[in-house]
Amino acid sequence: MSQYTAPGHSRNNLTKTQKFSIAGVATLGAAALAFSLVPGSPEADAQAADVSPVAFATSSQAQQAVHAGVSKQQTNADKQAKDAAAKAAAAKKAADEAAAKKKAEDERKAKEAASRAAARKPVYANNLDGWIRQSLDIMKAKGIPGSYEGLHRNILRESSGNPNAINGWDINAINGTPSIGLLQVIKPTFDAYHVEGTSTNIYDPVANITAAANYAADRYGSMDNVNGAY
Repeated sequence: MSQYTAPGHSRNNLTKTQKFSIAGVATLGAAALAFSLVPGSPEADAQAADVSPVAFATSSQAQQAVHAGVSKQQTNADKQAKDAAAKAAAAKKAADEAAAKKKAEDERKAKEAASRAAARKPVYANNLDGWIRQSLDIMKAKGIPGSYEGLHRNILRESSGNPNAINGWDINAINGTPSIGLLQVIKPTFDAYHVEGTSTNIYDPVANITAAANYAADRYGSMDNVNGAY
């Protein structure tokens, strides 16, 4: 059925009074909705529930990110400290091993040197031949001239090879300083020409020979040049 419409008016045209009425109803509706969302009301709580988790989630994620960053830095720092300690320990171990190796090597070399020195050290017989040979080695080291033949010849003439021989009748004995030992040296001469490294006992065969050879080198150039009493 068709609906009657007054002439000159369309269906959509509203009077001012009608428009104000509609606006008032809309305003009252909005106020009622706002009043119903007071704090503590189910609707307000529902609205808050829709927003709060989002803010909380964002804050929690930021905290987790910061915590993860700090933890990573701490882990890196711990690793660096452990690496540095390991390197220091390795360096100290290497230094200790090197020092121990060097010490062992030095000790080995010292033993070998001592062994070689002992092997090279001659052993002299405790007789006229050994005394002359030992004296000759000392004379060579000290730069005192003389030969085996020259020493041997003069020893046989002076004492017949007796290290305890004493001349009690010549002028030296008369003067209170008898000639003593293998090469019949008086005490003042022995003391004056004593060679360092030998005994200070005038009766010691090697000391007696070496001092006499030193005296003969000073007076005659060498014991080899002595062919009689000197």
